[in-house]
Amino acid sequence: MASGDHERSQCCFLKWMNLQKQELTDLHQALNLHATATTTTNNENNLTQLAEKCIKHFQDYAVKRRQLAHVDVSAFFAPSWCTNWENSLLWVAGCRPSQYIRLVYALHGLEIEAQLIQFLEGIGHKSHGNLGELSSKQIQQINSLQAKTIRAEEKLTAKMASLQEDLADQPILVIVNELSQVGEMNGKVDRALDKHEQEMVGVLEEADRLRLSTLKELIGILTPTQAVEFLAAGKKLHLCVHEWGKSRDSKHGRKV
Repeated sequence: MASGDHERSQCCFLKWMNLQKQELTDLHQALNLHATATTTTNNENNLTQLAEKCIKHFQDYAVKRRQLAHVDVSAFFAPSWCTNWENSLLWVAGCRPSQYIRLVYALHGLEIEAQLIQFLEGIGHKSHGNLGELSSKQIQQINSLQAKTIRAEEKLTAKMASLQEDLADQPILVIVNELSQVGEMNGKVDRALDKHEQEMVGVLEEADRLRLSTLKELIGILTPTQAVEFLAAGKKLHLCVHEWGKSRDSKHGRKV
């Protein structure tokens, strides 16, 4: 990747992370306002609009990533702009869509536990439609979404594995045997690698579509308050993982 291409990809990521910080602030402010509001209709409309805005930003980011990936897709599978720990957690150049659902389940459990403690201590609980109050219908829908998402992930994982196995198969192995010296580059090598990278772009695009569709469907299942609570937790987790990774890199003497 040329330095200009690398800088554009890195800039895309840094802008995305800065947007995560701003959106996290907006989401927390919206939740605080909703908790103290005397009427719910207008506030719920505001929460819905905020959630839709976050999804739109994610969709825009995916489009930009796809454009940059066509220049050098391999950079997105081990991005230098992410920390080593972040890269060790990547699934097809991003997070697993099923992690969104696991996060909802985790938040649901934490809030149920908090409500139980309040009950045992005799503290009244005021309902705000949070993730501790998922209905049986919502849980059924989320379970179905989880099963569907995991099947789609397994299909993409298999496709990615097949691409990796192709490196020891024809036509690349045939080309390697024809080379007079290690590392030699010629037209055949370039064409084979270009074809392989375009197939990687296709898998990346499918993974991003799955991430986006899973997020949209999950937000559609949740109430506006639950959706904003989930988005806030997800963005906070994303930002924390990035900062923790920087601390680990610094601890091991790697440039941050």
